[in-house]
Amino acid sequence: MNYLAGDIGGTKTLLGIFGWEGEIIKHYQKRYLSSDWNSLEPMLVDFLRNLPNDIKQPTTGCLALAGPVTNGKCKLTNLNWELCQQAICKSIGFDSIELINDICVLIYGIPYLNKDQFIQIQTPKKTNLNNGIISIIASGTGLGIAKGYFDGKNFKALPSEGGHKDFSAHSATEWDIYQWLKSDLKLERLSLERIISGNGLGHIARWRLNQSDASSHPLRKIAEIWVNDKKVDLPALVSQSASNGDRIMKEALNIWLSLYGSAAGDLALHELCQGGLWIGGGTAPKQLAGIRSATFLEPMKSKGRFYKYLENIPVMALIDPEVGLFSAACRARMLAE
Repeated sequence: MNYLAGDIGGTKTLLGIFGWEGEIIKHYQKRYLSSDWNSLEPMLVDFLRNLPNDIKQPTTGCLALAGPVTNGKCKLTNLNWELCQQAICKSIGFDSIELINDICVLIYGIPYLNKDQFIQIQTPKKTNLNNGIISIIASGTGLGIAKGYFDGKNFKALPSEGGHKDFSAHSATEWDIYQWLKSDLKLERLSLERIISGNGLGHIARWRLNQSDASSHPLRKIAEIWVNDKKVDLPALVSQSASNGDRIMKEALNIWLSLYGSAAGDLALHELCQGGLWIGGGTAPKQLAGIRSATFLEPMKSKGRFYKYLENIPVMALIDPEVGLFSAACRARMLAE
């Protein structure tokens, strides 16, 4: 039996056909630009109609979406699509299909990951997926959070919109960033996602470039353009400059890594995820060296009396850029069974 899997985001959509041969096997995959389509249904029809002749048409599937899913319906956070599970199922002639949040779906992929899909960041003990809660914090364009637990037979995933909770400053520098960004973006409140995301790195860099010692920095004008034109990849330029020894951009990157580590530690305490804390999202493979460093790990563990507790939680980073599609395939197989 084959399964349809999809990872649908505001920028790109990945669709694939998978099967099971003792492990999840990908038979076919196609990438779409989400903005080229008015809705998901015609994209799915195009994908299924143009499958290679030797691939059997699936009748069940799972679609992971960048937005909250309630009662089988979802409005994507960064794309003007309103999706309905029943309507999609009917339009493509499937027996069943599930819409699920794109971070929540990762829980279903974790038990089936290959060694080349993740890296161990903190290894105090073996990760026991069948004994304890696991949590994911995933920084990409936005910030996603989810958790899961083993019910004795299967994993259960629980979605969260914790990435949209209030950002809390812990130092004078962070308070300065908080006040500056809130004023600059004309916001009544500042969410965690505004800071701990790929865009958040760009905002921290903008704050740093706004300081007097950065008036002649080559990225200053680019940062001003980036606010209204995200075609310029400011976060990538910040990372590249930091790697090349740029003092100011290295400072901005380290602030971001420290804040990300602190948020990951807060999540670990909130969920008591003794089964493992997973770092995901598009920034994980791009910022892997920083996530593995003390700049990230020390703020993660520096929670007063709970330092030792957090020191004994396994921490892993998801480095496969297509792990969302893989996880959707794992969930589709579970639904089919």
